[in-house]
Amino acid sequence: MRASFAIEGRTAFVTGGGSGIGLAIGRALAREGARVALADIDGGALERETAALGDAAMAVALDVTDRDAWARARQAVEARFGPVSILINNAGIGPDLNPLDAMPEAHFDRIVAVKLTGTYNGVRCFVPAMREAGRGGHVVNTASMAGLIASAKLGGYTASKFAVVGLSEVLRAELEPEGIGVSVLCPGLVTTNLGRSTGRAPRAGGMDPAMVGDMVVRGIRENRLHIVTHGQHRGLVADRMARVVAAFDDIPTDHPDSRPASDTQKYEEPKNDA
Repeated sequence: MRASFAIEGRTAFVTGGGSGIGLAIGRALAREGARVALADIDGGALERETAALGDAAMAVALDVTDRDAWARARQAVEARFGPVSILINNAGIGPDLNPLDAMPEAHFDRIVAVKLTGTYNGVRCFVPAMREAGRGGHVVNTASMAGLIASAKLGGYTASKFAVVGLSEVLRAELEPEGIGVSVLCPGLVTTNLGRSTGRAPRAGGMDPAMVGDMVVRGIRENRLHIVTHGQHRGLVADRMARVVAAFDDIPTDHPDSRPASDTQKYEEPKNDA
């Protein structure tokens, strides 16, 4: 178990940092004494918000699907603030609310590119240097409550969010021995501008993003794998997990692979001996 993580004096890189959850996380980290780079595709919003945070913040224009832009962003941040040891992969776009079979191919590709591949791009850009520095660190990947439960007309969105949950759990297992923590943030409805990415009105009537920012800071300190924000969804998640566990009861009992394994046994892919 990692000891409580000290945020003060660290450098944080936050994607989707121009508004909403990303900005709230950036503000919360700055209050804890971190130097914060807010990255967003919307340069105008970035300049306003980083100016409000003072000299311990900087703006970085970034399209998370552009790997060359990631390399330039890292170079700029390290030149001003030093190595990044807190990475917040928060950037995303909203669902288009089409049934999956009617979802335009371009939007499916875009949502996967921004959320899933964009998250991988952040990990690939910054985590190797965290390993090499040996000072620990923390990665937070923003998924959604839609990464834990499925709903109609959220097909591509849900697929990308489930994938980010899985990616985060894998990364956690890989980095834990090196003192680098990993959290996956699964928020419910939060008041953000996410809908603008698909031509819809900003999401209203949700949780104040500032509350989410404070939850993320606590999750980083305590190295929580899953950070959830809305208690009313607990029953839906529990029902889904109960159905998954119950499916094991349907396995025929006359085959050796059907026998229950230890509760602590890790999953491994079967080896192909051919």
